[in-house]
Amino acid sequence: MTMTVRDFRATDAEAVAAAWRSAFPFLVTTPRTVVWKSERAPVEQHYRLLVAEADGQVVGSSEMGVFHDSEEPGLAFANTTVVAGARGRGAGSALVTAAEEYLSGLGTAKIFAWTLDEPSSVTFAERRGYRRGRCSRVQRLNLTTAALPPLSADGLPGGLPSGLPDGVELRTAADFADDPRPVYEADVECTADEPGDVDVAAPPYAEWLALNWEHPALDHELTSVAVVNGTVAAYSVAHTDGRGRYWSGMTGTRRAFRGRGLAKLTKNDSLHRARSAGCREAFTGNDGDNGPMLAVNKRFGYEPAATEWRYVRELSA
Repeated sequence: MTMTVRDFRATDAEAVAAAWRSAFPFLVTTPRTVVWKSERAPVEQHYRLLVAEADGQVVGSSEMGVFHDSEEPGLAFANTTVVAGARGRGAGSALVTAAEEYLSGLGTAKIFAWTLDEPSSVTFAERRGYRRGRCSRVQRLNLTTAALPPLSADGLPGGLPSGLPDGVELRTAADFADDPRPVYEADVECTADEPGDVDVAAPPYAEWLALNWEHPALDHELTSVAVVNGTVAAYSVAHTDGRGRYWSGMTGTRRAFRGRGLAKLTKNDSLHRARSAGCREAFTGNDGDNGPMLAVNKRFGYEPAATEWRYVRELSA
């Protein structure tokens, strides 16, 4: 078998998407999102996408770059995937080696990588000097059979006789098409409170628009937004792939509005919209320490689907 590692070409998009789905089947991945990531990445991120080709077939990929918005310099990421039928033949090792050499050349001190909690993946990472960090709990909901909290008589979520609490309106992201800045301001605040192992600064508005609002998988009609007395207070982001799969990109409530059930309200609304739109499976991922959202998802009926670990390697070691 002849193995080569080279830079991604647009004609590889279908094969790379298949590799990503093979390794992480719960993610919303399409050829369009693969191309979009390589084209839209900020210059400061030094994003690079490599593919492993065996006998003329793309069998794996590695995406890498630096955390350009991190408060700590020298941090980078490299996520490697190989299609199930091609593992154990050297593609993963070749990709990881190439990624580490590229990032080392950029002055990287630490590389972070996501790994599924399965013996072969864990062994592969630890043999290469990576150590385990935080975990993410991936959960799945069968939307065709899920007993979602009922809608009220007037079609609004929550089962409240009068629909929604006083002062609360439910909208969609599509309603903010002319001016998404209120959603941006809410997202910046909520994301800052998310647990994680890399502290990053809030993105400038233009960057947020390019990387979040214009993401090709973002479904504006299924993304629900709670507005309280004119202020965006909570939201639940929906990503879809056109194949019946839905991913909760982020569900958050601004600090001043927490404790009122608004996160559950927006997520319930979004899930109902997703089911009506023909989505069959809903997936979400939460940091292992994010107890509140894990509890919310459990009440919706989500069940464990996978565990991911964030591994880190210090190149100086």
